[in-house]
This record gives sequence, C-alpha cells and structure tokens, in this order.
Amino acid sequence: MKIHHLNCGTMRVPTAPLVCHVLLVETAGGLVLVDSGLGLADIADPRRFGPSRHLVRPVLRAGETAARQVERLGFAREDVRHIVLTHADADHIGGLADFPHARVHLTAAEALGSMGAPSRRERMRYRPAQWAHGPRIVEHGPGGESWRGFAAARELDAVAPGIVLVPLPGHTRGHACVAVDTGTRWLLHAGDAFYHRGTLDGRTRVPAALRTMETVIAWDRKRVGENHARLAELYRAGDPGLAVFSAHDPVLYEKVRAETGAGA
Repeated sequence: MKIHHLNCGTMRVPTAPLVCHVLLVETAGGLVLVDSGLGLADIADPRRFGPSRHLVRPVLRAGETAARQVERLGFAREDVRHIVLTHADADHIGGLADFPHARVHLTAAEALGSMGAPSRRERMRYRPAQWAHGPRIVEHGPGGESWRGFAAARELDAVAPGIVLVPLPGHTRGHACVAVDTGTRWLLHAGDAFYHRGTLDGRTRVPAALRTMETVIAWDRKRVGENHARLAELYRAGDPGLAVFSAHDPVLYEKVRAETGAGA
C-alpha cells in the first residue's frame, strides 16, 4: 500500500509544538484515512473545536486539512472510502464532515463514550458538532486475534487487507491504535496512547505541559501507564519491521514520513 503522512493540524502548546499526524492510505478499494485531524468547518468556526483550543492553540490553516491535502495529491474527496479513528477527540475527528460519504470506523466503546451514552465527564470532553452531519459509523466490538502481543486486535478486511484496529483504552474509554502493513514494514499509529517520544525512548525530556495534559485528560491513568510500558518495549526493541509513533510528536512525524512515506 502507498502511504502518505499528513500533518492535519499544527498546535502550539507552550514549549511543545504538536502536529496532527494523519495517514492517507492508497488501497485497491479507494483511499483510507487514519484519523482526520482538523477540518474545514473548524477553520471557519474555531468554537467547534471546543474550549481546549485555548490550551492547544491550533493554527487553523485550511491548507493543512485532510480535504485540501487529498485534493492537492490529485484525488477527489469522494475517493476517501473509509476513515479509521484512534478516538473521538476534536483534533482527531474534525475532518469527518469533509468526507460525509466515508464509512467511519472506531471501537464500540469509543462510540458509546462519545456518542451513545457518555458519562458527565465525557459530555464535557466530546464535541457533538463534530458528528452533527450524520457520519456513517461502523462500530467494532471487543475480541479479535493477538497482534504483536496485544490480545484483541481486529483486522479490518472490509476496509483493506493489512489494516488492523488495536484497542488500547486509557486515554479515552475506547481508544485504539491502528496498524498498517506497508508490505515491508508495519506502521503503528498509536494515536494519543502517548504524546512524546521521550515517553518511549527513556532519554528525551518530556515537556511538563504535555505530561500534565496527558494526566489530566486521561480516562484511566493506570492504563495509560501500562500502555506506555508496552509501547516503550516495542519501540526500544528496534524491530526494523515496525515503526511506532503517536499522533502529535513532530519529530516522530518527520522521521517516519522520511522512512515510509510515499516519496521514500
């Protein structure tokens, strides 16, 4: 599969600039997005992003949206047939409304927590405006096969062979990682299971602002710590057949883009 790495939302957290790392995957059945970043509606009305915009300070450039980047690559928005989500925070689903025809895949737990029966805390977190257009939601329940030591991964054959949804709750109730087989290497888009490369490499200092934000936002802090340990184990193993990265680390974004992007 041909992979394009897109930054669909620069954010200016103090001392820690962030990206919104989105994958655009060319498959035989059409295009697949992993997350969607910020969308055109967010640019037109920043209030749609919610109060957290005052903390993360998104740059709000229309040219960074997945819609505009897909078009610059010579595709039509209708060519995006599926969007696979790590979770439903605004900086990951803002672009959904730009692809209303696409099927949107996420864990059943995340659909329940964001749209179905959110708790009071979740109602404060999620932004209903992001799905007011009525996206074509496909929920994926628990269970599945083992993948790289994760117990319940689901291969999304209806999307494309070689795309795997790996539930990893902690950051949110139904957070997941998404693995993509490039043919020579697996890419593990870990979403917000970790924010900064220092969490995994054990050497680079993690900015205090990110440590605090990760702790405050976490649905289950204990699981977040467990996820850090498992992902660090994978990262430090140095397996040349696996690249692990988060949604927001700009250094890992540039690294994996150079190594595995369409132009690599």
